[in-house]
This record gives sequence, structure tokens and C-alpha cells, in this order.
Amino acid sequence: MDKWECIVCGYIYNPERGDPEHNIQPGTLFEQLPESWTCPVCGAPKSQFVKQQTK
Repeated sequence: MDKWECIVCGYIYNPERGDPEHNIQPGTLFEQLPESWTCPVCGAPKSQFVKQQTK
């Protein structure tokens, strides 16, 4: 599963963990997040996230 990084604050969305504080279950891919979801740290929209490069 790909991790996504907020380009505003550096928060990493890890689909293996989800975002339990916002009722996003573990295993939820970034693409499956609702459009209304925002960065839990800075409030940036999904458009401000970039896929992390796998090494």
C-alpha cells in the first residue's frame, strides 16, 4: 500500500493505519478517502498530498 505525504506539513497518511481519529479504518487506501477528508495535522485538502516514492 502506498503512503501519501502532505506537502504542507509533512504528515504521512499510512493506509495500514488509516486515520482512526476521523473514523477512517485501517486498510483504507488514500484513493478511497472521502473528498471531504483533510490532513489531520494542518487541515490541507487531499490535493495537497503526494505519493511517497518507494525505494
